[in-house]
Amino acid sequence: MKVQPLGTDGSLLASLPWTLGALGFALAPHLPYLPMWITVASLGCAIWRYRIEKRRGMLPSRWVRGGLALACFLGVLVTYSSVSGVGPGSALLAIMASLKLLETRRRRDQFVLLFISIFLVMSSLLREQYLWSLLYLLAGTLLILTAWLRMSAGENESARQSFMTGSRLMLYAAPLAIAMWVFFPRIATPFWAVPIDTSRATSGLSDTMSPGDISSLSMSNEVAFRVRFKSEIPEPRDRYWRGLVLTSFNGRTWTGSEPGIAAPASEQITVRGEPVSYEVTLEPTRQHWVFALDMPMSWTLDKTFMGPQQQLSRALPIDQRIAYEVDSYLDYKIEAELPALFRDRYTKVPNNNQRAAELARQMRSSTGSDGAYIEAVLAKFHNEEYYYTLEPPPLGSSPVDRFLFDTRRGFCEHYASAFAFLMRSAGIPSRVVLGYQGGEINPLGGHLIVRQSDAHAWTEVWLPDLGWYRVDPTAAVAPERIDYGTLDVAFDGIGASWGFAAPSKLLHNLSLTLDALSAKWNDWILGYGPDTQNKFMEWLGMQNPDWRKMMLTMITIVIVLIGAISGLLMLRNRKPVKDRAAILYQRFIKLTGMQPHTGETAADFAHRVALANVLESRSVNAIVTAYLDARYGPADDATLLRLKNAVTAIG
Repeated sequence: MKVQPLGTDGSLLASLPWTLGALGFALAPHLPYLPMWITVASLGCAIWRYRIEKRRGMLPSRWVRGGLALACFLGVLVTYSSVSGVGPGSALLAIMASLKLLETRRRRDQFVLLFISIFLVMSSLLREQYLWSLLYLLAGTLLILTAWLRMSAGENESARQSFMTGSRLMLYAAPLAIAMWVFFPRIATPFWAVPIDTSRATSGLSDTMSPGDISSLSMSNEVAFRVRFKSEIPEPRDRYWRGLVLTSFNGRTWTGSEPGIAAPASEQITVRGEPVSYEVTLEPTRQHWVFALDMPMSWTLDKTFMGPQQQLSRALPIDQRIAYEVDSYLDYKIEAELPALFRDRYTKVPNNNQRAAELARQMRSSTGSDGAYIEAVLAKFHNEEYYYTLEPPPLGSSPVDRFLFDTRRGFCEHYASAFAFLMRSAGIPSRVVLGYQGGEINPLGGHLIVRQSDAHAWTEVWLPDLGWYRVDPTAAVAPERIDYGTLDVAFDGIGASWGFAAPSKLLHNLSLTLDALSAKWNDWILGYGPDTQNKFMEWLGMQNPDWRKMMLTMITIVIVLIGAISGLLMLRNRKPVKDRAAILYQRFIKLTGMQPHTGETAADFAHRVALANVLESRSVNAIVTAYLDARYGPADDATLLRLKNAVTAIG
């Protein structure tokens, strides 16, 4: 048995940096999701392998490589508790590709690494498919093709030539890719389900609320969702995007119930007026809550139901961008009657925060009705020295007491929590609603952008004959936050005292342009599903499009494109047509019965023919002289005629 040598001879030193660069570029979008030990190990393998090649050193033995592979496999298994799914699968592929570097000794091994790089580039699309993903996909494919070509390039071929060749190959493939993307039949459900990596936290609302939770979100400019209205966009004060409802309070943290189906939840709603119709494109949240304009009555998102507190939730976590249509009513009434069991639930308060509870009892006893008491609490927030800020001081173990009597500074969750506590302490049922409020209109795309900075908390109270209705105590303290939104008050300078920093106008306009492009990308590319495809096929003139017609159309177009591209390549690489002088000279060579040597000039060949006495020297010299004049001299029909006559004279 022949033993494989472990040493390297430096033959891969020129192409190895290209392979390392392609592998590193393919790993780049996975790095934020990979554990740090895989990133460090991959970098270490790359440096180790390059040093081995540069020093003509020895590759690690089979036992060392096997031990490392086993250790890394177990590391992925322990980190993720699985080796299947996007997260564990990408991590395993990344670390095994890095370990593959330690056994590359031939160009064939580098080809395998470039194949793995292609899989890494494609697997990044399983996590996110933003607009920049297309640029990354094209750049990654081009870099891998260039690295591939560099491994087989000649000494005189430059990197620029390899790059241009790779670019041409991608241009040739582009029509085929577009045709297959347009005509390949779309289906409503995928052939398989891929578990999405949930190891990375997503910025957004959680299912609990403590002081400071939402104020930290307000520093984020990430998009929560986009909305495209089918009619006039509601005023900012009416843009309450209902998410989840919190019903239990332990003195510091509000919590809600798990998502559940409540059949009579929608039956408890009485609506008035005309509905507002719109489409929401929701970014991944890794949670079940579905956001809609208060109050939703119908929606198109599958596996979505209304819970007992009129909140929408989905049976599956929202781990990919989704789009759904909703009809909401701005004028509504919820649950005119409240059973005693639920009344006790919504008035229950913990034993701490006694000062706030005593204040509630005193204020309620001094007012004539529940409605008057609610107005008195709102007036207290508005008239006294309470401040709206993103940087409130810490509150300790009795947050409501400390907020109401000491700090008097807080964000929306502070006011919503304190207000709900004061209501419950006075025997008025209340609950806290988490969602978003406001949103910015993008004039370029015509849609509404709701960002994480628009996260908001408000309260709902229950009164006889009125049912549950919204009370937003933040509006009593900072009405401009509700009427204009966080971004507008930041630009106008109102929010400076709150902690909002106004972005640059130029950068903000640039971000709106990118957002409009991203919205179109979502609508036209990512939203190209079965319905959109069928409408497009009908627009092209295909009646009653089904998968058979589209498959046949796709195959036909692909065959035509392959034929056209093949013809173009044949024309590009065809042999140059010989000129008349060369044809006559080849006829002369054939008459001599001899063949020119490689690199032999016409004069040297003529001398060799004369020495061999194959033809008369004078005739040979006449032919060569005429050939040189016709081939390299000025274009002249007389010279070609002289060459033709000389060749004919001997043939």
